[in-house]
Amino acid sequence: MSGAMEAEISNRHDTSAGTPQQPLAIHVNGEPRQTEAETLAALIEEAGYGQARVATALNGDFVSARARAATPLKAGDHVEIVAPRQGG
Repeated sequence: MSGAMEAEISNRHDTSAGTPQQPLAIHVNGEPRQTEAETLAALIEEAGYGQARVATALNGDFVSARARAATPLKAGDHVEIVAPRQGG
């Protein structure tokens, strides 16, 4: 790969250069969504769950609360966020 091609690929993924990151097209609970979140933890914050106790899955695989900050998102991912309900 030429140096110019490597630089172009690197620039697409480098958010430190002041270039705004492109929103990712993902699915959350079966609905299409655009997000700028880079991790599952950031998506939960962005979706308004904050510190709520929720269960999460990424592409059908359970993700523990401890692993969310280290779980990157990519275009096309399917995320499930399930919050417990109260009442009967």
